[in-house]
Amino acid sequence: MVKIGKTELGDFPLLLAPMEDVSDPPFRSVCKEQGCDLMYTEFISVEGLIRDAAKSVQKLDIYEEERPIGIQIFGAEIESMGKAAELVEEAKPELLDINFGCPVKKVVCKMAGAGILQDIPKMIRLTEKVVKSTNLPVTVKTRLGWDENSLNIEEVAERLQDIGIQALSIHGRTRKQMYKGEADWSLIGKVKNNPRIHIPIFGNGDIDTPLKAKEYKERYGVDGIMIGRASIGYPWIFRDIKQFLSQGTIPDSPSIEERVEIARKHLNKSIEWKGERIGIVEMRRHYTNYFRDLPGVKEFRSRLVSEMEGNKIHEILDEMISYYMAEPVIY
Repeated sequence: MVKIGKTELGDFPLLLAPMEDVSDPPFRSVCKEQGCDLMYTEFISVEGLIRDAAKSVQKLDIYEEERPIGIQIFGAEIESMGKAAELVEEAKPELLDINFGCPVKKVVCKMAGAGILQDIPKMIRLTEKVVKSTNLPVTVKTRLGWDENSLNIEEVAERLQDIGIQALSIHGRTRKQMYKGEADWSLIGKVKNNPRIHIPIFGNGDIDTPLKAKEYKERYGVDGIMIGRASIGYPWIFRDIKQFLSQGTIPDSPSIEERVEIARKHLNKSIEWKGERIGIVEMRRHYTNYFRDLPGVKEFRSRLVSEMEGNKIHEILDEMISYYMAEPVIY
C-alpha cells in the first residue's frame, strides 16, 4: 500500500500530472471518473497567491469528489514559498507539491520550476522552508537534472528526503530536453532502488499505453506512474492501465456515446466552475482531442467551437451520436 501522510493510494497508484491550462477541476473530474488515484491542480505561482491574484487563487478550488488531491506551487523566493504554503493549507488539500520540473522559459528564467536545477542548494532551502511552514505532507516533482552534464537526481532525491518530503515524482528528461526525445527511466529506477530511499517514487514521461505502463512498472520498480499528455482527450488511459494490470486485458476503445458523454460532463463542469461564457470558451480546446480520429469530424468541431449556448452544444453532441451510429466507424 502506497501512502503519503495519512492518505492511502492503493498498491500502484496512477497520478494525473499537473498541466497548466489543462488539469483544472473540469478535466480532473473526468480523469477521476476513469480511475485516476491522485490528482494535482495546475501549478500556482506563489507570488500570485500571496498577492491574492484572482487567477492564482481560483486554482485553489477543490471539489470533494476530486479527493485525494494535491495543490502544486512554484516560486523562487524562500519567504514567498513559506507564506504560500500557509495559504495552501487553508484550502485543505491532502498534500502540497512543489514544482521543480516545469521547463518553460518564462518560469525557468525566474529560477523557478526546472530553473532551480541550476542551484541545488537553493532548491533544498526552498523545500525545507515549505516543509517547515505547513502541516501538510510535502511532495516534489522534478526532472533528472538541468542538462546531460548534471544528471544529479540520485543526490537530489536523498537530500529532499532528508529534509522531509514524503514522495517524489520524477520526469525522465532534463530541462534542456524539454519534452523532446525519449524519457530515460533508468535513473528513475536507480532512485527507487537506492537503499537509502524509503519515500514513494513515481515515474513520469512517455507512458501512453497500458503495455508500456506494465513494462515500466516491472522494469523499474516505481511505486506508481504519473500520466500527463496521454490523458489529454483520453482520460480512459487510467481505466485501460488499471484493467491491464489487474486482468491482463485492455478495454475496447471508447464508443461515440462514451466520447460524447465525457465531453458533456467536461462541458457541464466547465460551465459550473467558470460560468457559461468562460466555461464554454475554455472547453473548446478539448473537442479536438476527444474526437480527433473520427472521420468527417471537422464540420462538427467547427460548430462546437463557435457556439456560445450550452444547450445548443448539447444538441450538436446529440447529432454526432446519430451521425456516427448511422455510419459505423472503426475506432
